[in-house]
Amino acid sequence: MKHPHLIHFKKIGKPSEGYISIFQNGAEGMPFDIKRTFWTYYTPQEVIRGRHAHYETEMILIAAAGKIIVSTEMPGNKTDTFVLENPDSGLYIPKLCWHTMQYSHNAVQLVLASSEYSESDYIRAYEDFKNIQP
Repeated sequence: MKHPHLIHFKKIGKPSEGYISIFQNGAEGMPFDIKRTFWTYYTPQEVIRGRHAHYETEMILIAAAGKIIVSTEMPGNKTDTFVLENPDSGLYIPKLCWHTMQYSHNAVQLVLASSEYSESDYIRAYEDFKNIQP
C-alpha cells in the first residue's frame, strides 16, 4: 500500500525575477496521470476541510499560497501530519487515505487528481474508513 509523502517539483528562477515550478504527466516522480484539477481558497482559518478518503482517486495537494496543515491516516491507524507552505512541493495522497486540511487565512490549495469527480469514490463516514483492512 502506498503512503502519503512529499513530492518536490523542479524550481527554476532566482530571487530577483521569481520562480516557476513544473509538473506534467509522465514526468519522473509523477505517481499518476492528471485527470482533474481544482483549487480551494478563502477558507476560514477555523474550518477543517476534507474529512474523507477515496476508494480509487489519488491526489497531490499543493499550497500555491499560504499554509495548509494536512493530517493523514491510512488503514491500520498510520497517521502523519504535513505542513505545506512552499509552492515547489506537494503532498501525495494515495487512495484509501483519510485526510483533513486546515488553512491559513490566505491559503490557496491546488489539487491534482488521478480521476474525474465521482461521488461513489468518496468514503465520507469515518466509521466506514475504520472498517477498511490494511
